[in-house]
Amino acid sequence: MALPTHASMLERVWHYIYLVICVLIFIFLIAPILVVIPLSFNAQPYFTFTEKMLKLDPTGFSLRWYDLLLTFGMQAPEGIRNESWWADAWANAQWINAARNSIIIGFFATILATALGTLAALGLSRPEMPFRRIIMAVLISPMIVPIIITATGMFFFYSSVGLANSYIGIILAHATLGIPFVIITVTATLVGFDHSLTRSASSLGANPRVTFFKITMPLILPGVISGALFAFVTSFDEVIVVLLVAAHDQQTIPRQMWNGIREQISPAILSVATILIIFSILLLTTVELLRRRSEKLRGITPT
Repeated sequence: MALPTHASMLERVWHYIYLVICVLIFIFLIAPILVVIPLSFNAQPYFTFTEKMLKLDPTGFSLRWYDLLLTFGMQAPEGIRNESWWADAWANAQWINAARNSIIIGFFATILATALGTLAALGLSRPEMPFRRIIMAVLISPMIVPIIITATGMFFFYSSVGLANSYIGIILAHATLGIPFVIITVTATLVGFDHSLTRSASSLGANPRVTFFKITMPLILPGVISGALFAFVTSFDEVIVVLLVAAHDQQTIPRQMWNGIREQISPAILSVATILIIFSILLLTTVELLRRRSEKLRGITPT
């Protein structure tokens, strides 16, 4: 924000100090992430910058760790990359299997969390809803309570009902963690919702189902999608719940990274981290675009 022409000298000094503070905070937060990206192209199996990398020597950079993501665990990684090679990679490559599990679990957990979270937000947005604050606090508690406590409780509960060491148990656990994000985003969207539209639809003869799908849902859809994206990221990034609830052969990307750090420190982990950073940036960009669209639909000037 530009300074007004009538700003005093003290205001101008504070303005520039404020900008410097913001830049330093931004560097402090983003520097660890930016370091990971160039290290993932290291030609040597090190987690530090080599002399060739510092000199920008092309021989110091390589895509070998990205290639390792495709070949690690394969039966014939050195073969010709034809259909049989890709079939081998799809069936046996550990990182590909972990990515497939993460996507499948994240997809179903997101669908479940979005459906339940949206219904909860719609109910909590109604003024006649009794004990709204208490119910809201209970529903968003998985976001507040330390994850290790939640994961431990899930482990004992799922073990008693037979859901431990199953994909259904992992999906339910991830959905539980994603529901609070859906509730918060959809509730924020419903704050500016014009309920006179639904009353008008009812006065014109529309039943509740038609009113919801024709009026309510299109207007809150950006918030629903934003909540779904946050729920998916929560599922995709979760490791503690998977360590306690999943079986040893039910690997996800975060769990595979955890195992890689414990058992075999490899720069391939940096390659996965770089891919996840790019993936997160794309999701956050999508969320921001949806936020602007939601504000535009509600007649609010985008900020």
